[in-house]
Amino acid sequence: MENLFEYRRELDSLRFSDEEKARLIGELAAAQPKAHRRPVKRMVLVAAALTAVLVVGAGATGVLKDAVEVFSPLLGGSVAQTEVIDKIGRPIGAGDTDKGVTITADAIIGDQYNACIVYTISRDDGTPLLPEDIGSHQLLVGGTGGTDLNVRGGTHGSAWFVDEVPGDDTIQYVETISADSPLTHTTAKAEFDGLYWLDEDQGKRVPIVEGHWKFRFDVDYEDASVSLGGGKTFEQDGMTFAIKDVLVSPVAVRVEYEVDSEVNWSNAPSGRVSDADQRAQQRYFENVEVLLTKSDGTVMDLSSSGGSIRPENGKTHCVKGEVLEQVIPIEEMESLSVGGIVFPIQNNG
Repeated sequence: MENLFEYRRELDSLRFSDEEKARLIGELAAAQPKAHRRPVKRMVLVAAALTAVLVVGAGATGVLKDAVEVFSPLLGGSVAQTEVIDKIGRPIGAGDTDKGVTITADAIIGDQYNACIVYTISRDDGTPLLPEDIGSHQLLVGGTGGTDLNVRGGTHGSAWFVDEVPGDDTIQYVETISADSPLTHTTAKAEFDGLYWLDEDQGKRVPIVEGHWKFRFDVDYEDASVSLGGGKTFEQDGMTFAIKDVLVSPVAVRVEYEVDSEVNWSNAPSGRVSDADQRAQQRYFENVEVLLTKSDGTVMDLSSSGGSIRPENGKTHCVKGEVLEQVIPIEEMESLSVGGIVFPIQNNG
């Protein structure tokens, strides 16, 4: 496997029963670091999907929400944050309806390589969307689990549900995506195939809403990313890491670097990571420290960000980064450190 992080690509070749999907989803959720829970109100647990068969359609709901209205409760509502959201976020309003339930892509925000999209799932008759006894059960979506972007290379990200008013007819599904190639001015395709809760005791998923929703929309927003440059190296684990480029924006961080040796993957079965591959992944990727320091002295450890590893011509090319948990105006950023090399962020506001 050339890229340990391209989960969707690997899962294209896998076929599971519903029970197997539920068990695997539960294992993936259990493995998620607790520190990466998003700081939003009344969050329902992280969602995951294991199928990647896409059928493309089109639709529109006629509902157009302002980007500030959509993102402020999720990514920060201070004056500085809402000013950034208003500048670079964009409403979408595309969606589809099936079996009395409508799924709408409300808004999108991002930069050249990263995006955050918020969907609303609602019952058209106004009755409660979720069962009363849903409690802390994990919610799941079928199909691709949201957005498939028309870009080359790998993608990674996360997704979670937000239930702002428990017991009403609506919940939100929030998805972040980071890609190896530019996202801006592309077309996104969205597909959902049912809404479920995970019965961990039985190891299976239980339907809440059965239906199929599919539509497309344009990825269009202002890219506010700033390049901090590259051209610096550091030594680690007996290897030399050459930093090619460092990008920061109010919504994400991206680091691109090259290692002076070629990673060698084992012949482990598709979808599995051997001990040897895990050690290689740590040396070339996970052990590379990425720290964002804010102007108030707060240090954010982004070392566990996802990305890609690509062996090529005796070297290894890596991209590492993620969408931030909250919008951070550029003028509130002081520096980004990669492997101990500090890149100042100055006069970029």
